[in-house]
Amino acid sequence: MEPNSVQWVGSPCGLHGPYIFYKAFQFHLEGRPRILSLGDFFFVRCKPEDPICIAELQLLWEERTTRQLLSSSKLYFLPEDTPQGRNSDHGEDEVIAVSEKVTVKLEDLAKWAHSDFSKWKCGLRADPVIPMELGKNGQKEALMRYRQSTLNSGLNFKDILKEKADLGEDDEDSNLLILSYPQYCRYRSMLKRVQDKPSSILTDQFVLALGGIAVISKNPQILYCRDTFDHPTLIENESVCDEF
Repeated sequence: MEPNSVQWVGSPCGLHGPYIFYKAFQFHLEGRPRILSLGDFFFVRCKPEDPICIAELQLLWEERTTRQLLSSSKLYFLPEDTPQGRNSDHGEDEVIAVSEKVTVKLEDLAKWAHSDFSKWKCGLRADPVIPMELGKNGQKEALMRYRQSTLNSGLNFKDILKEKADLGEDDEDSNLLILSYPQYCRYRSMLKRVQDKPSSILTDQFVLALGGIAVISKNPQILYCRDTFDHPTLIENESVCDEF
């Protein structure tokens, strides 16, 4: 694979007219191969002068006639990076979503991806609940169940997780998670309830029953979103493909 090229990972997961849909793609970030799949959250910068934001990958497809590789993502910004700015109603772990999803060519999305997020200080930094009885494989199964229910697609990500493992991707590569406000409140409540519980009972079933989220990152960065805004200049970005 060429350093600046992008390619699909896994077999197609759907067909509709001239479009072939996929679950993941591979590209290079800072000279290192990386795989992003549907439902992943990752840092991007739409233009060099723009603030860093978070993208949620929601759709991947190829246009068969033009062989164009395309993506659709939802973007999230910190309140202070929106036209209205941050106010007293915004929580410290809150982000605001752009009202319209953005469609960009896969090669442009790869260029948007950002690895230097040292200045991003927001988000709940909480130790994950580690299920002692089920071990790491149990965590991965729980994460897949959560991802499938979140996407509401019924897609199986086992092959993609295997590809990521074969590539040697660390769990830290996917430690971002944006929840709805009710999910975030349940998560904070769960953390409080299991704070003094013995590790022997912290199984996936117990944590999920309390409203928890199965995370496999060593240091998950949890945020939440409850509002949207109209981005004033995103439509002017040359990478955005309105025609698709």
